[in-house]
Amino acid sequence: MSAVRTTRAALATALVAGLTVTALATPALAAPAERDHAATQRALQAAVDAGVPGAVAQARNGRTSWTGTAGKRGGDDRYRVGSITKTFVATVLLQLQAEGRIDLDDPVEKWLPGLVRGNGHDGRKVTVRQLLNHTSGIYDYTADPGFGAKTFGPGFLEHRYDTWAPRQLVGIAMEHRPEFAPGTSWKYSNTNFVLAGLVIEKVTGRPYGKAVENRIVKPLKLRSTSVPGTRPTVRGPHSPAYSTLSTDPNAPVHDVTELNPSLAHAAGEMISDSADLQTFYRALLQGRLLPKNEMRELTTAVPVSPQYPQFRYGLGISWQKLGCGTEIWGHGGGIHGSLSEAYTTRDGRHSLAANINADWTGDTQAIIEAEFCGTEPKPAAGKADPKGLAAKAAAGLLPAG
Repeated sequence: MSAVRTTRAALATALVAGLTVTALATPALAAPAERDHAATQRALQAAVDAGVPGAVAQARNGRTSWTGTAGKRGGDDRYRVGSITKTFVATVLLQLQAEGRIDLDDPVEKWLPGLVRGNGHDGRKVTVRQLLNHTSGIYDYTADPGFGAKTFGPGFLEHRYDTWAPRQLVGIAMEHRPEFAPGTSWKYSNTNFVLAGLVIEKVTGRPYGKAVENRIVKPLKLRSTSVPGTRPTVRGPHSPAYSTLSTDPNAPVHDVTELNPSLAHAAGEMISDSADLQTFYRALLQGRLLPKNEMRELTTAVPVSPQYPQFRYGLGISWQKLGCGTEIWGHGGGIHGSLSEAYTTRDGRHSLAANINADWTGDTQAIIEAEFCGTEPKPAAGKADPKGLAAKAAAGLLPAG
């Protein structure tokens, strides 16, 4: 998810979620993107050459816009964005804090009494902020073997239309020990954002999706963006999503376009397209959705791993320093048959949103590096062990959720 730790976590670690960030680009770095997007187009084609049925990307630099596709994809395709949902959720909570309706340093227990309890979990010791930056230590429900077998493995075909209540998902996490004491380390957990969605519902008295729609989707006129709830279909123009439902890349491929997204809830259920995602992240990083104090909190990023200093995580948003030195902000997202990336420079001027409709192959990180750095993709990169997948999985930032 990145919406959930979807098939990607299983696939990369044998989907981690991520279930899975931009700073000022200098004129020298921005110039290649302004001239053309040839490297980005070749990265899309490399994903298709690696076995992805189709890839789509859109980039904006200043007022110029470019859309590219490879394989069987439409430039205006809508897709499940997985964990990109997390940035929308965090933005709503920061807005509520700015209005004085919540303090992110409130304990989770204040808003969800008795829910985070069991096997060492204690909502009295976990803050809402720790949910948003993944320092809570709360176990990730998508890592539960039973849940994974039913929702990400072959069992998906039988259970794809099942409805999962958010408290049911949290209950699965509570059956396990915490990963660490709150605030002492970092680990990606989709349970954090299911809880964050429930906190929004407690504060506002309405489903979290309504808050996302009323506070972000409608004001920004994101006409291709939705919070589907339990609706299994993708409305509007879209291409099928495909998955092997297995860690074996040679396993049979299944059409997984239809699914009940309640399995991801606020951790990764949303649907959007490349144009809307860029509009959202550009508006967010340019300060159009949050006051200055909340912007500072959003972008206060913590390390995720000493081995991966190029990745840091803020409040529902991640930071990357690319190979060429360019810094970007945004999020990745993975859910069945759909891997997405949406990033922008810190000034909101240069942005990218991309999606591949497969979850067992394809290097989405190569698309990012191609757009922001002009880096040429490796031929058929990622068929067995995609560089982007491996690095992000190891860092715990896999866009899946």
